[in-house]
Amino acid sequence: MSLYRDTGIVLRVHKLGEADRIITLLTRRHGKVRAVAKGVRRTGSRFGARLEPFGHVDLQLYTGRTLDVITQVQTVDAFAVQLVGDYQRYTAASAITETADRLTAEEGEPALKLYLLVTGALRALADGGRDASLVLDAFLLRAMAFAGWAPAIGECARCGQPGPHRAFNVQSGGALCPRCRVAGSVHPAPEVFTLLDALLHGEWAVAEGTAPGTRRDVSGLVAAHLQWHLERQLRSLPLVERRRELLNPGRLTSTELPEDLPSDMPKDMPEDVEVPGAAQGT
Repeated sequence: MSLYRDTGIVLRVHKLGEADRIITLLTRRHGKVRAVAKGVRRTGSRFGARLEPFGHVDLQLYTGRTLDVITQVQTVDAFAVQLVGDYQRYTAASAITETADRLTAEEGEPALKLYLLVTGALRALADGGRDASLVLDAFLLRAMAFAGWAPAIGECARCGQPGPHRAFNVQSGGALCPRCRVAGSVHPAPEVFTLLDALLHGEWAVAEGTAPGTRRDVSGLVAAHLQWHLERQLRSLPLVERRRELLNPGRLTSTELPEDLPSDMPKDMPEDVEVPGAAQGT
């Protein structure tokens, strides 16, 4: 038996047997880990409440033949306490943890940068000092950069010509110059490119000074770009609540994909996908 210790974010949970759960975590040193928490669904469980989605925990595990087993858990940050009472922040957090789960297909591979991104995004949502939609879009852009899918913003995605450019095409990888522009490209306002760049580089003073319509357009482009590369729609993303004042009929929304996406792209989620944060009571 090999014991090890790590800190991690609980991405999702699901039942195992009558009293156990399988916990999926994104850890600091071991990347994504799937481990069994024995007896956590019993009323007298010692640490069942600590292993809920969005929890930031310090834990001890031992290596099993198929799944590791959790033996000790201590709470580092109880993000869920601040998130579950606010639907907008809760759904944004669910989209963050689902994205992190999708981007770490290989278990046991270190993903320190993604772990820090998830932790920082959940902390920002829990603090409530920033607009949840901006926090989510900033996370998605930086997570895509981690995966090598960052959209081209200040240069042409095809030829690299410096911008600013007016066209944006998800399938082509981002902004396009007039020479490389393809059919089906959208033409966002210049402020959309400004906000995309500000969110990617953490320029919050610029991001928070943008208009509601600009934020709405950015959310649509970011969601479409992510789902194009994942080749599937995130189940939690369409549930993210946008503030009423951000609604603007006719604009691109996070649940609408641009017309330039191929017709064979899967838009429905398979039945076995679970929503992060949908934990059963202990």
